[in-house]
Amino acid sequence: MDYQKLADLLFPDVTETPADLEARFPARQLPEGAKVTRFAPSPTGFVHFGGLFPVLVGERLAHQSGGVFYLRIEDTDARREVPGAAESLITTLEKYGIHFDEGAILGSDGKVTDTGIYGPYKQSVRGSIYHVYAKQLVRDGLAYPCFSTDEELEELANTDKKAEIKNMDWENQAAARKQAMLAQRDFTMEQVEAELAAGHAFVLRILADGDGEKKVVNTDLIRGKIEMPVNDEDFVLLKSDGIPTYHFAHAVDDHLMGTTHVIRGEEWLPSLPKHLQLFNYLHFRLPKYMHISQIMRLDENGNKKKLSKRDMGANLNDYARMGYCADAVVEYVLTLLNSNYEEWRTANPALPYTDFPFNIKKMSSSGCLFDFNKLNDVSKNVLSRMSADRIYDETCVWAEDNDPELYAHLTADPDYAKSIFAIGRGGKKPRKDFTVFGDVKPYLDFFYDDLFTVKDALPEGTDMADVAAAIAAFKDTYNEADDTNAWFDKVKAIAESLGYAADMKAYKADPAAFKGSVADISAFLRLAVTGRQNAPDLYTVMHLLGRERTFARLDSFLG
Repeated sequence: MDYQKLADLLFPDVTETPADLEARFPARQLPEGAKVTRFAPSPTGFVHFGGLFPVLVGERLAHQSGGVFYLRIEDTDARREVPGAAESLITTLEKYGIHFDEGAILGSDGKVTDTGIYGPYKQSVRGSIYHVYAKQLVRDGLAYPCFSTDEELEELANTDKKAEIKNMDWENQAAARKQAMLAQRDFTMEQVEAELAAGHAFVLRILADGDGEKKVVNTDLIRGKIEMPVNDEDFVLLKSDGIPTYHFAHAVDDHLMGTTHVIRGEEWLPSLPKHLQLFNYLHFRLPKYMHISQIMRLDENGNKKKLSKRDMGANLNDYARMGYCADAVVEYVLTLLNSNYEEWRTANPALPYTDFPFNIKKMSSSGCLFDFNKLNDVSKNVLSRMSADRIYDETCVWAEDNDPELYAHLTADPDYAKSIFAIGRGGKKPRKDFTVFGDVKPYLDFFYDDLFTVKDALPEGTDMADVAAAIAAFKDTYNEADDTNAWFDKVKAIAESLGYAADMKAYKADPAAFKGSVADISAFLRLAVTGRQNAPDLYTVMHLLGRERTFARLDSFLG
């Protein structure tokens, strides 16, 4: 077979060579050890929660090493593409602090455009590039055309798996497919010329030289040494419309774009032998592969299941609607990716998560279990560390779309709202009042008179005469100029005058000697002013409300 002639017949318009492309896309000049990683999604819908795993790993590896993290859109399957999905993907990831150094970005018109010299970064517009390497494979005798009809190709691709199992005839089925593949390899130059002259389209298949009984070895950075059967399938490189398959496109793109590390889900492991063969055929340097385990969840019976697109929490956009801040979601993912993240966070509460030294060796090869309870714990800690200004800003962003009433109250007087958020913030043990932004209004509604209601009740058996006396005495002695110590000394004096212990140690030593303690007097005042038994520092609350509003609530509580 004259392979040069065959290549010219199949690709008459391709005049560039691989050497030309190597010159157009030169090797990256980066520091020693710098990693080049990418996120390469298909625009087929929303960003899955699991997608945040390879994104974070790629971003951390690249940026911690002084490398490059880029975005490539793998849109070669037009049938599955969802309009606007690529734009939505970029916008969503930006909300989670994911920024790409180059690749597909949103232009001023809101459409996907490119930044960087290794583009285009959408595979659907890189057809001419793939055809250069396709022609080279044909020229090397490593790929061949298949002029089977679409119906025949579909039948070959969609083998009836259920029938295989039912018939228990796997060996004969496999042999039949192998025979069909060998028959497709048997063609003459005259037949190719005739098919092309008739206007028939072809798919381009790789000429597999592997023996399925032999093994190929690869070292996965997460899973270690992997042995798999060598590829012996003549899989498709170019479809009949000239569009490449994922296998072919990713090999060409990762080479030309200088990718050093490929981070992807474990579902791609069965394809690894195909990719190893492709890189070998194309004489490309093989990137390092990392196959991340699937995200699991527990079903109603306690069994582990893959987190599917239909599950709550699968859509990354769900978290904003549920009121989780982006940093909390990211930090939760980091606890799943690196076993030492929580220890680091405890030792470094004030540092941004980007300072965490992410380590591939701390990644597990077993599946991660999605747990809302754990996410809530992380979220509560993240929100507690925020400054008053930041939590005000982020709450407003959430409330504008999800709670207009809260948004109106917060933005009516920002300084007042920030003073509320500032209560108990800072220090080694900040208050942890919020898990999600939806918890904000129930926490601070009593600071707004139109939202204020008495939610809790006094303990059963409380002497209302003592409550009235305590409130009256407090009003008589209250002075807004008092500091917190003077303020509390007056509360203790009121307690003592009514037969309640002013000193908690004395009360605990002999509770029967007192009607109660100063804690009870404080509870009377707290319930009257805030409407609840558990509230922020009462001294600060009263100063924020002011004397007039505080006294009005004390009077109203007594009826």
